[in-house]
Amino acid sequence: MEQPASVNSDPLQRLDGTGRCVQIRNWIGFWLLGLCNNFAYVVMLSAAHDILEKQESRNETASTSASLHVDFQVGNSSNSSIYDCNPVSTAAVLLADILPTLFIKVFAPFVIHKMPYGVRVLFCAIMAATSFLLVSFSSAVWMSILGVMFASISSGLGELSFLSLTVFFSRSVLEGWGSGTGAAGLIGAFLYSGLIQAGLSPRITLLIMLVVPIIMFISYFFLLVYPPSLPQWRTKETEYAALVSEDRQQLLDSSDDEEPESSTTEDQPTGPLSFRERLSVIIGLWRFVLPLGVVYLTEYFINQGLMELLFFHNIFLTHAAQYRWYQTLYQLGVLVSRSSLRCVKIRKVWILSVLQMLNAVFLLLAVRYLFLPTVWLVFAFILYEGLLGGAAYVNTFHFISKETEDRHREFSMAAASVGDSLGITVAGLISLPVHTYFCSL
Repeated sequence: MEQPASVNSDPLQRLDGTGRCVQIRNWIGFWLLGLCNNFAYVVMLSAAHDILEKQESRNETASTSASLHVDFQVGNSSNSSIYDCNPVSTAAVLLADILPTLFIKVFAPFVIHKMPYGVRVLFCAIMAATSFLLVSFSSAVWMSILGVMFASISSGLGELSFLSLTVFFSRSVLEGWGSGTGAAGLIGAFLYSGLIQAGLSPRITLLIMLVVPIIMFISYFFLLVYPPSLPQWRTKETEYAALVSEDRQQLLDSSDDEEPESSTTEDQPTGPLSFRERLSVIIGLWRFVLPLGVVYLTEYFINQGLMELLFFHNIFLTHAAQYRWYQTLYQLGVLVSRSSLRCVKIRKVWILSVLQMLNAVFLLLAVRYLFLPTVWLVFAFILYEGLLGGAAYVNTFHFISKETEDRHREFSMAAASVGDSLGITVAGLISLPVHTYFCSL
């Protein structure tokens, strides 16, 4: 029996002009899906802080900066630490953002095959739009937090769904997806900051951002060219049942002529993966997931545990400005490396995890002993950090797609996405006591 899913192959993608056009459309479509999927998550980190600041401070205006995770109040009089600390670590914000995503990535791969891709995309777009609306019109802290959680749900479900979706297309669309997710951080930060600096309020800015879920909807339903095997509106079980029925009818039609071969269905089992098969695939994925998780653990430990403490006094940049540039350079590094898959492929991702660990240890010592002489060195290390993280992400999923069996590939892409979220969660938990320790000095 023919396999029910055509993985990494699109029958429309030939080398003629039509096939080339299809490839370009699909690449652009996945680039836009990557951008839109991470956009709400990135912007919420800034916008929620602005709204909360306006709600919690009656005598101060809302912040007009757009740091990705938190803005710093320079010269905090209530803080006597040499590190000019915030009362609460940015890791607390990170945990609120990542936990819904982690929950989805842990449990969804076991049941998400029951939801067709079209339904998933509609749900993600609705969640993203709801997050913008909730935070923009929030009148209480819980509404803003709920809005951030909706953005996290949209991003988490979208990431595992779109990564699984890539197996139905040519492998080049994974490059478009990786580049788009890298661009989300940089474009989201600059666009939000630019609109605020232009004089728009956070509320109006967020309402303008409602165009992003619309772009996601258009990219998926009108830009992509679907292969016939894609389960758009029907569940996998329905498609398998239809294929089995068709195959049985063909066997009945040919029974008068010759004895049908039975080895095909035995050698190539069909139907959804069983629970035991899924567990077996997950165990095999740890060689990919563990290095990816280590990279993101150390990466976000730097971002949330150390970045705000790498502060240089009496230079041309304020503490808030230094932090914003750290985040911008980090996102730039992620964008460059996530877009580099066509040029450079790194099979041994564990090397990237070792390099990122060394980077984190060095910056931890730099925070403790304050031996770095200039902010420009920190800029270089933060850019390097982003390059390592982005390269680990795209290469991990590239080689999972390339080396996994056809029958397991769709589930593998979804299940492996838990690696980065798990690493980020652990990083947030570690960063909280580290922040407390340094701020008590």
